[in-house]
Amino acid sequence: MSLQPACAARGLTKIYHGHDQSSQVVAVDDVTVEIARGSFTAVMGPSGSGKSTLMHCMAGLDRASSGDAWVGDSNLSQLSEKRVTRVRRDKVGFVFQAFNLLPTLTAQQNITLPLELAGRRVNREHFDSLVDSLGLRDRLTHRPSQLSGGQQQRVAIARALVTTPDVLFADEPTGALDSRTGTALLEYLRRASNERGQTIIMVTHDPNAAAYADRALVLLDGRIVEDIDQPTASAMLTTLGSLGAA
Repeated sequence: MSLQPACAARGLTKIYHGHDQSSQVVAVDDVTVEIARGSFTAVMGPSGSGKSTLMHCMAGLDRASSGDAWVGDSNLSQLSEKRVTRVRRDKVGFVFQAFNLLPTLTAQQNITLPLELAGRRVNREHFDSLVDSLGLRDRLTHRPSQLSGGQQQRVAIARALVTTPDVLFADEPTGALDSRTGTALLEYLRRASNERGQTIIMVTHDPNAAAYADRALVLLDGRIVEDIDQPTASAMLTTLGSLGAA
């Protein structure tokens, strides 16, 4: 018997309407996909292809217009906003390109904030493991303004993982980083998937970043047009080039 997927979309559609309601944009168009537990999936496509919208709907940050978005055994499309918030709090980690750290809190306070908001105690062993594996031990008392971009992004990663989420969603996590720092972050994400069984879904525009994943989904006009196992940078560049995205 196969394991239940970490998350899934089934017939997922997201439509944005114009001010006059007569015009509409189909950002995600009848997408069905399953994400296996412990997998590292890259989501790519041209600008406006719907990749970030798909991820936001699957993560419970946005409501789909129709279809179903599942996280584990929870169908977000059938839950109230309050219950979706609870699922997102307990089962989902999210990393934004812009870090979104609170400037008045130290790195440690930013990392543990989701636990405090949920009324949960810090698992010190898990916290220490995250901090040490991300190289943040000597930065815990620093505020975001005292950290480099790479250090801020690593704090954001730790904050997303401290709750031990079922799925980590990352939206262009290396987009604001230099190549060396971005590579170090991607290597950490790959280890988190391979060694710790963390499920990761990463939106990226970079074929080199996608090559760290074990699967790549390519979107065009809101639909998945390619599903590639063990993607390489050259293969992704060729695929994107054929879509006019490279």
